[in-house]
Amino acid sequence: MHRELTVVVLLVVLGAGVLHAVWNAITKSFEDRLMVFAWIGAALTVSGGAALPFTGLPGRAAVEFAVASVAIHVVYDLALMHAYRLGAFNQMYPIARGTSPLVVALGAALFAREHLGGVPLAGVLILGGGLMSLALSSGRLERSELPAVIAAVATGLTIALYSLVDGLGVRHSVDPFAYMAFLFLLEGPVFLLVAARRPWREWTENRIARRGLLAGFLTVAAYGAVLWAQTRAPLAEVAALRETGVISAAVIGALFLKEGFGYRRLGAAVVVALGIVLISL
Repeated sequence: MHRELTVVVLLVVLGAGVLHAVWNAITKSFEDRLMVFAWIGAALTVSGGAALPFTGLPGRAAVEFAVASVAIHVVYDLALMHAYRLGAFNQMYPIARGTSPLVVALGAALFAREHLGGVPLAGVLILGGGLMSLALSSGRLERSELPAVIAAVATGLTIALYSLVDGLGVRHSVDPFAYMAFLFLLEGPVFLLVAARRPWREWTENRIARRGLLAGFLTVAAYGAVLWAQTRAPLAEVAALRETGVISAAVIGALFLKEGFGYRRLGAAVVVALGIVLISL
């Protein structure tokens, strides 16, 4: 199948990037992130369970990729929670999401035979500079900030891994929607089970429940769109364009979460987004 980045795919992926930044901001806004992820898991479980009877299973080869993806997603969620506990949203999110396209581009070249030309390589350098600016957004990297930056980079590595695994998995599926449904149904119950021992009053805290479910359904829409796009366009291009949501994250962090270094981090996020776009060319 010939894969190219059409206007429709471009718009879908850009929209997915914005939705992804929004649900991450919801997660960051609560101290009890385990309960937020439990409600996200509930939304994934409901969505996957409702769709799977209509889509059927994705096929044996795709099932193996989905199982591997769930394991990686669990590590990703834990790393993301840790990063948000340690650092600001408008710094952690762009570092995590900007790290991923670098690794995805390399992985796609190795495993999917999708190679980078001169302009994308320039994008790698620009992206690296933007990430460095984010890490040094307070002027220098303090020792106290180092654990947060390391956690964000580790999160980015898991993003790259699951992007590659799911990109290959959805291409091995008999139907991309079957892969989505199966993946969500497998992944959803994990944090529901982890949070099962929490007192009932914590489960019925309306603000967390409502926003957690909203974040969950935004996750379904955002990642479902990306999985669909990965069947239509090269993996590196989809992964790169999706991460232009770092600009949305910088704006959300500055305006709604009232985080410091707003303009400086917004500028660095724009540089990151430029590098990401160049990688996709």
